[in-house]
Amino acid sequence: MNQRQLSTPVTIAMISLIFFAWGGMTSLNDVLIPHLKAVFAMNYAQTMLIQFTFFGAYFLMSLPSGAIVSRIGYKSSIVVGLLTAAVGAAMFYPAARLPSYAVFLAALFVLASGITLLQVAANPYISLLGNPATSASRLNLAQALNSLGTTVFPFFIGPLILSGAVLGADQLAAMAPEAVAAYKTTQAQSVQVPYLLLAGGLLAMAALVLLLRIPSLREATDAGDKLHHHTYRETLQHPHLRWGVLAIFLYVGAEVSIGSFLINYMAQPDIGGLSEATASRYLVYYWGGAMVGRFIGAALMTVVDARKLLALFAVVAAVLLATTMGTKGNIAMWSVLAIGLFNSIMFPTIFASAIEGMGPLTGKASSLLVMAIVGGALVPMLQGGLADSIGIQAAFAVPLVCYAYIAWYGMRGSRVVENLGQAEGAAMAHPRH
Repeated sequence: MNQRQLSTPVTIAMISLIFFAWGGMTSLNDVLIPHLKAVFAMNYAQTMLIQFTFFGAYFLMSLPSGAIVSRIGYKSSIVVGLLTAAVGAAMFYPAARLPSYAVFLAALFVLASGITLLQVAANPYISLLGNPATSASRLNLAQALNSLGTTVFPFFIGPLILSGAVLGADQLAAMAPEAVAAYKTTQAQSVQVPYLLLAGGLLAMAALVLLLRIPSLREATDAGDKLHHHTYRETLQHPHLRWGVLAIFLYVGAEVSIGSFLINYMAQPDIGGLSEATASRYLVYYWGGAMVGRFIGAALMTVVDARKLLALFAVVAAVLLATTMGTKGNIAMWSVLAIGLFNSIMFPTIFASAIEGMGPLTGKASSLLVMAIVGGALVPMLQGGLADSIGIQAAFAVPLVCYAYIAWYGMRGSRVVENLGQAEGAAMAHPRH
């Protein structure tokens, strides 16, 4: 295989399609939350176990995924990730047939484990394909398609899952036990066809990756660790990384928390008064705003410092949350949907700022940042508990605090401490073996 073949449009399109798929599957959690809440008659805290399970897999599986990539290479890891995600999607069929919330959660964990491996393998892989001078453009394209997936999956698949009429607790209480059981089974089974189709698509992509004659690029996975031996404790001695890990934790937590409650929030009579199926279509504005904002942010960063822009976007997001908490009707609905536009630059900007100047510690720094995605598991649980006690609208105080911290990180916490940078330069000059 020669270098020309590595950068073929077919190969790049195939890997970019994987970004699209995992973005879409992640955003479908926002549809599953109101659906399974109704099926199993749960409170918000119980329902947030969906996000806890899904994003908890990032924390538990990121380091094992790194070991898999180091052992079998990027291409094989991508195939394993796709197959694992396909198994998780297929598990939705027995989960819905029973129906069993525990099996649904197990299916989500397997699905998320596959996506975690894809995250660890596909991000660096696509940047290594073809000409290094154009690696940034390829990665930006893939990330844009990831955002496109989060936008279109809820729009087209959400109404299929939420097609049935959702009955309230009073209506269910008035029904005979047999009728309630039949209703829950029918509601649960509406996820079977969409997720079986997703499983089939993932299997097809795995087969295509196997058929594509592209290298595994194993030699690029662990070169840094062979040259330098540093610990995670050394890595966390850098304040801008340490605060960055917390910023990623809180950002992902805020983004996932807001998305998780949007459908139930917009369905409230004093906010949008929408049916859950109709509300699921409005998720396109939240996730689509993030996609559009990525392009706008990229242009703004050519003239504005990225850290200052991060702080500004976080402040605007906090103001929009305060607005939705203090208003009703269309203002409350559209102010929370608009937050997606300002979420757009946060993850990549925090990530890039946190690993700046880390030298041979960059690999371990990146692993810590990926593990911090577990914020998507824990912050929604906190907001769910508050929503049960004080209501959804007031519970948006949780992501508001998250954005306040991100604003501080953009202005102060992301600054690289010079003396640590000099010490790291010395470590690069005299690596320990």
